[in-house]
Amino acid sequence: MISIMKYLITGANGQLGQELHELLERSGIDFVAYDAKTLDITNRQLVFEAVQAQRPDVILDAAAYTKVDLAEDQGKDLNWAVNRDGTKNLAQAAKNFQAKLVYISTDYVFDGTKTGDYLETDQTAAKNEYGKAKLAGEEAVLASGAAAYIIRTSWVFGQYGKNFVYTMLKLAQAHPQLSVVNDQIGRPTWTKTLAEFILYLVDHDAAYGIYNLSNDHTASWFDFAKEILKDKQVDIRPVSSDQFPQKAYRPRHSVLSLAKSKATGFVIPTWQEALKMSGMIDKL
Repeated sequence: MISIMKYLITGANGQLGQELHELLERSGIDFVAYDAKTLDITNRQLVFEAVQAQRPDVILDAAAYTKVDLAEDQGKDLNWAVNRDGTKNLAQAAKNFQAKLVYISTDYVFDGTKTGDYLETDQTAAKNEYGKAKLAGEEAVLASGAAAYIIRTSWVFGQYGKNFVYTMLKLAQAHPQLSVVNDQIGRPTWTKTLAEFILYLVDHDAAYGIYNLSNDHTASWFDFAKEILKDKQVDIRPVSSDQFPQKAYRPRHSVLSLAKSKATGFVIPTWQEALKMSGMIDKL
């Protein structure tokens, strides 16, 4: 089904932004794409001018500050400017010009202390600056009154940009042995699955609100690394997070429930299937 709607993408040079660009182009859908250089979303006037000029039916907000550790100190102001203020600007513009909005959030809005899967309705408790700013972005979207989808995702990987898959492949080329944390549990997410879900929600007029989306099955970072490198000559050893201290707090258990997203009829492949379909392992 080819949409007759017009889309506007922000964060066009990011992992998800490039995936969305390719998907829309391949689908023959009309769209315009902005990166940080062509549209500073922290500038409210510029955002309103761009939306007014383009008159999109849907705004896909894939712009984000994602340097989680830097967000704790030297990147803190930019983190809040992009993830909260920029989101607020886009949400208000969407409301003002009657566009639908899709905002990408994160599993880091939770503290990772729940033993079961996190539902969309669970109480949030972000513990690092990145998670707090993304949560503030969610609140700005809801407060705007825009017709919006908020999609929480986790452990994103894809063919574009830097991510865990490419990092592991490159490390394996240079080191015969790798240590990977085994006590953080979540769900990896392929950017193509995420991009397809975004368009699916819009095309099927799904109910507005918050959705969780990752690939199916859970993993630790160690499990993820083992699958990535299963055909490589490298020894992978599990270690605890305490052996890899980081500035920003990481949730130990941030498994997002996929029940609501599955109920829309969208078919979600497992992360193992997604990793294989991505073809990323064969690139290095």
